[in-house]
Amino acid sequence: MIERPELWYVIAGLALGSFLLRFAFLGFVGDRPLPEWLLRHLRYTAVAVLPALIAPMILWPAATDGSFDLPRGLAAFVTLAAGLWFRSVIVSITAGAATLYLGLYLIG
Repeated sequence: MIERPELWYVIAGLALGSFLLRFAFLGFVGDRPLPEWLLRHLRYTAVAVLPALIAPMILWPAATDGSFDLPRGLAAFVTLAAGLWFRSVIVSITAGAATLYLGLYLIG
């Protein structure tokens, strides 16, 4: 267990670091136009972050104590396939959710 003063030092350090990361981008660059090449790369931030957040939930789900299971893998595959085929976020989310619930119902 971490002692109380050290805990507050860690919290204050993390808060300061988080503020400085945001201020470096918004405070120093916020009033200037960004170069076109940087704006083009920033468009892909959400596309890069979402798979990084979702992949651990598919490969090592907490619901199964970290072991891969077929319903979640199948739902991820169907979601990806529906997204590529229909080019619609709503359709891919609906198809993935339906596959997950059907897979959990049938396979367990």
